[in-house]
Amino acid sequence: MADDMGYGDLGSYNEDSRIPTPHMDSIASQGMRFTNAHSPSAVCTPTRYALLMGRYAWRLPSLTSGVTDGYSPLIADTSRTTIADIMTDAGYHTAAIGKWHLGLGSVSPTNYDEPLVPGPRSLGFDYFFGIPASLDMAPYVWVENEQVTAYPSEHAENPIGCCTGAFWRSGAIAADFDHTDVLPEIARRASDYIRAQAATDAPFFLYVPLAAPHTPWLPTEDFIGTSEAGEYGDFVVMVDDAIGQITDALNESNQTENTLLLVTSDNGAYWPPGFIERFQHRANSTWRGMKADIHEGGHRVPLIAQWPGVVAAGSVTDQLTVQTDFFSTMAEIVGTEIRGEDSFSLLPVFVGGNGPRKEAVHQSVHGMLALRRGPWKLIDGQGSGGFTRYDTLAGDPPRQLYNLDDDPEETINLYEEQPEIASELVAALDSLRSQ
Repeated sequence: MADDMGYGDLGSYNEDSRIPTPHMDSIASQGMRFTNAHSPSAVCTPTRYALLMGRYAWRLPSLTSGVTDGYSPLIADTSRTTIADIMTDAGYHTAAIGKWHLGLGSVSPTNYDEPLVPGPRSLGFDYFFGIPASLDMAPYVWVENEQVTAYPSEHAENPIGCCTGAFWRSGAIAADFDHTDVLPEIARRASDYIRAQAATDAPFFLYVPLAAPHTPWLPTEDFIGTSEAGEYGDFVVMVDDAIGQITDALNESNQTENTLLLVTSDNGAYWPPGFIERFQHRANSTWRGMKADIHEGGHRVPLIAQWPGVVAAGSVTDQLTVQTDFFSTMAEIVGTEIRGEDSFSLLPVFVGGNGPRKEAVHQSVHGMLALRRGPWKLIDGQGSGGFTRYDTLAGDPPRQLYNLDDDPEETINLYEEQPEIASELVAALDSLRSQ
């Protein structure tokens, strides 16, 4: 799972992309490309919670909006079944390698002098290696299982202004931490894990939440200038290369034919209109808005599934899906009856059919919700609910209603012109909230 990578960054999703993504495009050519896939939230933490739990994050009061930081305690209930628990119970070795961003420990602020319990291993993972939160959030440390590899005893100052380029927040850093090496280290660790597990002949489940292309945008020297979309584009090329290293590890260990590989992003790209004009690149394709927004650019994401012998190569589906669906998908694959409360199995879609999901709920950074049903999308509020600012007039409708078949760019608000549909969707959203 890439961090802040847009729908329009991949060549397989956008023929006019200014960023070469040969590895992800190759996976798409060998698998299934979803064109109507969504993150459950338009920002980091709620998406990660929902993916692991099969449950929308807005059902958790502490996650109705916003994100955790590097000093937040674990926000998930350890008594709930997670996707890692399902796989562990089915005999898989489970690992998470990359950006966690769900909090660590039980106190606020997190005490990095003490064992970081509860954490990833409290949610079912046998092994964890990664960073606590986003790469622009202190403390800058590596965590292995319940311990930091080195205490953050130094200070990292970064005078670069918010919130693009090489920006990160000034704060504590460990002596063994280098921002530039985080993406390469995650790729190395994930690849090494695959090779090690393949040698044991035991099945494995690996969750790799990359820390890029989220800020700081830090392409290494070999990648500078490899795109036509500036530092961000070069960093996406580097993400693509990291995914290529993981697929190489699967190939070299003879695991490709026996592996379901999913590639996606946690939300849309941070790519304001000025960047579109400057680079002539649409990171979020033609969808309205960007990261954090309730409009499609905030939560419509790439999703590619490769599974030789099961998923038809070069296939494309417009099946509505949300990343909460990974939970029930894995449960059905391994044969357990457990299902997530907001999760539907994608296995019928993988084999060429249609899934049972009829509607989906999306969340902006400020907690605004949208309900999608068929071509209709109801937004329960005005504006974007996120980073994009729109002027709201006194006479504007209190909610937004769009027909995405006729108006995929969400330009015509039909809330007052279609009162019956609007009323039906408002009632449906209220019902989902109360369940």
